Amino acid sequence: MKRGRPESPPYEPNSKYTKSSSSSSHRSSSQSPPSRSKISSSNGSAGSPPPSSSHGLHQVTPIMSSLNQPGILSEEEKTNRELFVGNTPLGTSEQLLIQFFNGAMQRIELCTPDQSPIVNCRVNEKFAFVECASVEDANKALNLNGIPFMGTCLRVSRPSKYAGPHIPSKTWQELTGQPVPPNIHTSLVDDKVNRELFVGNTTPEMTEQALIDFLGGAMQQVALNARPGNPIIACRLCGKFAFVEFRSVAEAANALNLNNIPFMGIQLKVRRASKYTGPETESGNWEDILAKYMSGELKLPSDVMTDPLAASHA
Repeated sequence: MKRGRPESPPYEPNSKYTKSSSSSSHRSSSQSPPSRSKISSSNGSAGSPPPSSSHGLHQVTPIMSSLNQPGILSEEEKTNRELFVGNTPLGTSEQLLIQFFNGAMQRIELCTPDQSPIVNCRVNEKFAFVECASVEDANKALNLNGIPFMGTCLRVSRPSKYAGPHIPSKTWQELTGQPVPPNIHTSLVDDKVNRELFVGNTTPEMTEQALIDFLGGAMQQVALNARPGNPIIACRLCGKFAFVEFRSVAEAANALNLNNIPFMGIQLKVRRASKYTGPETESGNWEDILAKYMSGELKLPSDVMTDPLAASHA
């Protein structure tokens, strides 16, 4: 006997098949529930469960991965690949500076002849910023400091935002053995960046003049000044830190020994500015200098007007 489809139950007014609302009995065919074939086309197969949460995360993954693409640089990496170029003359164009630096680095074998380490440039009125292809290229390009260009010598250094390690480098003259052209009146040795030091841990109560008087007096007290008088000629306070400028490179190097000196209940941090690209200077700290002072190892000047020891312990 052939098993067929069961017949629909006969219409009975009181049967369970008639227990529905009047609105549902008048539904048109267009309002009927979707067929099984439509459901299976949208969800993969008939009766399959809805997409899991892991499937939803999978769809977001390409968007998130785009944030880590090689072309998108972090602010820190961009700063490490960027260099400040000072003393740029009028008429300096971005393309000219890129071609000039790339040619110079190729010529003295800071890169291979087919490489172009400088990839971007921004020129302002008296200075510029160049972007290098890599951090290693930026480290090598520091050796372009002092290179003659259109009647001047360019100053190449780290930007003020740089917070990475100090990378030893040479000037263009030291690297190539070429002297500074006689028609260029500039001093690469006595440049401001070599006469300036960073002072950290300053507080709102400290003023520029107070720092000049205190640090300059401390140097005179322990004979760190090269000649009579206060060796500090300027100070710039910038919130929690400051920059102090000295009248000579030698006195700036001597002032590194003031590191950790107490002032107004705070130990000041004294070090080179981030733009400094010269040789590393051996130095101690205030504790070392103070120990030599107390033991009589230091030969002190007689014309001392201030006593930083009393101020440091106040």
